[in-house]
Amino acid sequence: MILFLLPDSDYDPTESAVPWDALQHAGIEVRFATPQGLPAYADPRLVSGGFGLLNSFFMTKSADLQCYQRMSQSAAFLKPLSYAEALAADFEAVLVPGGHAQGVRSLLESERAQALVVDFFRADKPVAAVCHGVLLLARAIDPRSGKSVLHGRQTTALLGLSMELLAWLVTAPWLGRYYRTYGQTVEAEVTAALASPSDFIAGPRLPMRDSADNLQPGFTVRDGQLLSARWPGDCHRFAAEFVAMVTDARQPPPSSAKPTA
Repeated sequence: MILFLLPDSDYDPTESAVPWDALQHAGIEVRFATPQGLPAYADPRLVSGGFGLLNSFFMTKSADLQCYQRMSQSAAFLKPLSYAEALAADFEAVLVPGGHAQGVRSLLESERAQALVVDFFRADKPVAAVCHGVLLLARAIDPRSGKSVLHGRQTTALLGLSMELLAWLVTAPWLGRYYRTYGQTVEAEVTAALASPSDFIAGPRLPMRDSADNLQPGFTVRDGQLLSARWPGDCHRFAAEFVAMVTDARQPPPSSAKPTA
C-alpha cells in the first residue's frame, strides 16, 4: 500500500492523479493523508479556473484532469488519514506531489509530514516527489545527522529560471504572486540542502511535456530509492518509473543460501 501526502488544498492535479492512475492500473493500493484527515482538493485554477489565452501553456491537460476526477471520487480519497495517523511502517512507499498556490504550504511546512519523510528514508523505502513536493524532502531533517534527507543524494525539482520565474513573470500582471509560493525559488532551496550544487540535476534546458503514449519527453532523476521530477510535464514518465520502483521493492531478495551437495 502506497501513501500519498496531500496538503489541505491547492496541489497540482496532474502530479497527484497521473501517478495514482498508474498505480491503480498496476493493482497497487493507495491511501491518502492530509493535515486534518479531511478530503483535500487540487488547485481550482488548474482544475477549472484556467489561464485564459495561456491555457495551452499552463492549464492541466484534459486526459490528466480525467484522472484527477476519478481520483477525487475514489473511496480512499474521500476518507484520508490525518498526518498524525499515518505511519511509515504501514506503507511500502510515499509520494509527494507539488503545487504552487498558497494552500500547498500546509504540507511543505508540516513538521509531522517532514518527520514521516525521514522515517521512509531511514527504512529505505521508495520515496517519490515532484515539483514543490521536493521541498518537503529538502526540509526533512534527520535528527541523527542534522541534515536534510537529500544531503548526499542527487535530485531534481521545479527549475527556477525556466519554469518558476518565467511562469511568474508571464502571469504576474493579473495573478500577482500566484506562481511564487515562497520568496526563494524551489531550485535554490533544494540545492542549498544538498551536499553539492552539482547534485541538483536540471535536465533539458527546454522542457517538453510527456504523455501516456510518449514518456520520452519526461525527465526524472533516480538515486537509490529516491525518485524526483520537475513539473507536470514529467509526470507520465515519473508515474511509470514509480510503479516500477514499487514493483521492484516487492520482490524478495535473492537467496544467500549455499547449495548443498
